[in-house]
Amino acid sequence: MSREILLLVDALAHEKNVNKEVVFEALESALASATKKKNTEDIDVRVEINRDTGEYKSFRRWTILNDDLIENEDAQISLTDPRAEGKAENDTIEVPLESIEFGRIGAQAAKQVILQKVREAEREQILEDFLGRNEKLVTGVIKRMDRGNGIIEVGRIEAVLPRDQMIPKENLRIGDRVRAYLTSVERSHRGPQLILSRTAPEFLVRLFELEVPEIEEGLLEIKSASRDPGLRSKIAVKANDQRIDPVGTCVGMRGSRVQAVTGELAGERVDIVLWSMEPAQFVINAMAPAEVSSIVVDE
Repeated sequence: MSREILLLVDALAHEKNVNKEVVFEALESALASATKKKNTEDIDVRVEINRDTGEYKSFRRWTILNDDLIENEDAQISLTDPRAEGKAENDTIEVPLESIEFGRIGAQAAKQVILQKVREAEREQILEDFLGRNEKLVTGVIKRMDRGNGIIEVGRIEAVLPRDQMIPKENLRIGDRVRAYLTSVERSHRGPQLILSRTAPEFLVRLFELEVPEIEEGLLEIKSASRDPGLRSKIAVKANDQRIDPVGTCVGMRGSRVQAVTGELAGERVDIVLWSMEPAQFVINAMAPAEVSSIVVDE
């Protein structure tokens, strides 16, 4: 039976391309769950598999808590209990428990637990690989709509575009291919999820970085960005090379570059203004084409 366990671990680790330790832990969880179900009391069980031999031992475990926190006396004991002597709160004590035969676990139930753990590990590995590429501008296909939120397939990862992060009046449908900015990663019982936005100012900045190679080359930079999503936005640009016109470079030949960005933003009008170290001049630039008759700077 011990050899059977080692063969199972090898097979699943190879099939799912995950570390053997993930499979061992999943199998320990499956054995513990099956052992717990065999008992009439609501006990806590820990199973430990020898990684070299495949042999395993089972233990009944109690968590040590203050009296007022105890809810399950079958799995928790008080700090004042003699068995807890020398222990601290949240420590555990264990006693050996008769192990069940591996073959007596419902094969299907064991496999489900193992595959669930393996899938979780796979998702984490895929996520780590994705985040390792440091990609903030992501592209995917809308797989389904869930309470107004877009569930987007980004490669092998599932991402969420919340309703309030969609551009107003934008009518996204299942099957549409969309770009969005990665704002955060949330972990839940369903696994890690990418949280996306199409309204964030950073999304506008990334789109310009995509369309204007001079930004990546360091010849010019975007100093700030502001948006009223779906209506109007502004970016402030600065040249790091005196030979370059930063505004004209971002606009592109016949407006090609800014039009590409506007098209991605559902027609949102984009103003490109010249950044200045002088606050007053920067405000005047940002207000264009309006003429500023006077300005007072409180220094």
